[in-house]
Amino acid sequence: MFNRTRRLRNSQVLRNMVKNVDFSMDNLIYPLFIEEGTNVKVEISSMEGQYRLSLDNLYDELKELKELGVKSLLLFGIPLKKDPVGSEAYNDKGIVQEGIRFIKKHFPEFFIVTDVCLCEYTSHGHCGVLDGERVVNDETLKLLDKITLSHAKAGADMIAPSDMMDGRIQSMRRILDENNFENLPIMSYSIKYASAYYGPFRDAADSAPSFGDRKTYQMDFRNSKDYLIEVENDLAEGADIIMVKPGMPYLDVVKAVSDVISNPVAVYNVSGEYSMVKAAAKNGWIDEERIVMENMYAMRRAGADIIITYHAKDIAKWIKRGI
Repeated sequence: MFNRTRRLRNSQVLRNMVKNVDFSMDNLIYPLFIEEGTNVKVEISSMEGQYRLSLDNLYDELKELKELGVKSLLLFGIPLKKDPVGSEAYNDKGIVQEGIRFIKKHFPEFFIVTDVCLCEYTSHGHCGVLDGERVVNDETLKLLDKITLSHAKAGADMIAPSDMMDGRIQSMRRILDENNFENLPIMSYSIKYASAYYGPFRDAADSAPSFGDRKTYQMDFRNSKDYLIEVENDLAEGADIIMVKPGMPYLDVVKAVSDVISNPVAVYNVSGEYSMVKAAAKNGWIDEERIVMENMYAMRRAGADIIITYHAKDIAKWIKRGI
């Protein structure tokens, strides 16, 4: 006698009854690119359906997102001016800080996560302070602290550092606690690989490095052991949520991390993953809706509690339609 596993797949009702992986809009965070200036609404050429928006064009986008059921946002800023130390990143009247205030004024129900890094703000495109062509870790921490505190004062609901400097969670946690933001959570980009999947994002955020690469601080995808060290360090330093980035190529890492920690795990379904799906769908090679939802469930099945994805807006529309 053999085991007839197909018995439990005989009908949609039965399949729904026995499934053990759930998915909803509560699991998703939608990234937004806010550009300094006026009358800006520019589609990102390598990311169909994604835009850079100035504050005066943000209201309609937020209204649509609210109506669709998107609840959480991840903000990235594109400043008008850049310099070697990314000073606009910690300007209290900078684009992300003003974006937070704008959203909280008009749509206070949104949960706002802010990316903390220097790459979008530095004239050289690297994520920290330079000594020649070397990114200096400890000097960078001082600037990251300034960004963190500035975002907190503007009203951010959660801080998400993506720089990959050593010790930055401890430093940020300390500056937040010292300034009465002890209840503000940190979602750390703990496991961020030096990946080719980020290409379209660098178009979106004008953040490509002007020389070299980021392999001295972002992680080597050829190493299958060092990610647990990063996770242990960040949790010990005060991180509340651990993120893995990119998403689909690293589900083995998501699974391994979710199996050994009790804290929530986030995964970033990054720009390259998004753009490949969009391009293949546009050419009629795949069914976009089915592929995207299969990817979402794959990330949830691997152990991701939170998924940051550019597909969130489309997913919300599909859910309203009754997928």
